[in-house]
Amino acid sequence: MRPGRGPRPNAFGRLVRIVVVSFAVLLAPATASARMEFGVPAAEADVVVGCMYPMSGRSSIYGRDSVAGIRLALADLARGAIGSPPPKIHVIVEDDRSKASFAVRMAEDFLRRDKAKFFCGMVSSGVAQAVREVASAHSVVMIGTDHASSRFTLDAFDRHYFRVTNDSWASNAAGARHLAALKKETGWKRIAFIGPDYDYGHVSWSDLKENFAQLGIEAEVVAELWPRLYEPDYSAYIEALIAAKPDVVVTALWGGDFIAFLRQAASTSFFDRIRLANFDTGGNFDVMVALGANPPPGLIVSARHHNNWPETDENRRFVADFHAMEGRYPTYAAAGAYAGIMAIASAVAAAGPNGSAEDHIRALEGLRLHTPKDPEGFTSYIDANTHQIVHPLAIGRVVPNRAFPPAEVMLGDWRVYAAEDLVPPPDVVMRRRGSTAGLEIGNTHKNRE
Repeated sequence: MRPGRGPRPNAFGRLVRIVVVSFAVLLAPATASARMEFGVPAAEADVVVGCMYPMSGRSSIYGRDSVAGIRLALADLARGAIGSPPPKIHVIVEDDRSKASFAVRMAEDFLRRDKAKFFCGMVSSGVAQAVREVASAHSVVMIGTDHASSRFTLDAFDRHYFRVTNDSWASNAAGARHLAALKKETGWKRIAFIGPDYDYGHVSWSDLKENFAQLGIEAEVVAELWPRLYEPDYSAYIEALIAAKPDVVVTALWGGDFIAFLRQAASTSFFDRIRLANFDTGGNFDVMVALGANPPPGLIVSARHHNNWPETDENRRFVADFHAMEGRYPTYAAAGAYAGIMAIASAVAAAGPNGSAEDHIRALEGLRLHTPKDPEGFTSYIDANTHQIVHPLAIGRVVPNRAFPPAEVMLGDWRVYAAEDLVPPPDVVMRRRGSTAGLEIGNTHKNRE
């Protein structure tokens, strides 16, 4: 079966082609800048921060939104968000092209040429793995703002690494709880998984299964499928999933890959009886735009930030400020980059202008950091044992909502999962850190690039 040519074309399949193309054209910059610099001049800065994001290619929207998030954070710092005068920070952003080899060279240049004291960013977990090796070797603190593999904070923990957005463990801990409630409601029994064949995809599936075991959820696994990252044609995978007859399919496909899968699946019988769940990235704003006015039924999705949850003054202000700056609404990448710069600024403020990497690590461990993702009365914090940020997560249902054009739907009917329930238990942390050498995660190195 060719993509988009299945036996059951529908309005969603036709509409999403138009919306995805128009959204991509809307977001495409005239040229991709190789190097962007923000904040105080480098010569006056307390610290230089080297950030790497994809600014071109299929994932470029996440890079552009991250840059906007960085600019919003710097503006808030200038307004005294963590004290006055604010720490003097110089931020450099370069295009890693979603390739580990490019990112490693950039990281080395940040150290040699720019004397960077922090690395930040990275969308791909494979790229982030490579950069973290550079950070560890040179005792540089690295702040992850987007990539989500839980290996960074569990199996391959490194004290120089911190993450300021939820990881695959937290997302799947919330997802497992959601599926447990759905099981009581519907009695589903059969489950399948499809995810990208690199670190993030394999670890996401492992995290979900481990959370199933923790919660005592029984399910028959009928398929595990591993398309390559940026796969253009999912028709064979969709056919295999339909043939396996699962009640629920969980996916770790993200960004353009998830949108392509949705588009192609909508032209088949896939959604006739299958519920599709994506707990980490499926509720992102670019997906909401791509769904048009007629989304397929039964979607269960969440994301690392939502423009309409939590309904707090801080989140509304963040979204409004982004829209005023960019003329559009943000994907979750913006909130991650914003939090990353605010975390770095907090560490620099605590350590002083001459603070060392050790001073910064001590300041970040246990840091309480209020972010746009925090519900009323809650402040995110970094777990000193894993260096992973901790906050509640919400999973929603796709509902009509035209408050964030060009999207015609958003998530609603939220189910919120408590932050403390989403932290890996101590026995899981100990076991996974003790088994790093024998962990099999598929063709990770092959798919890094």
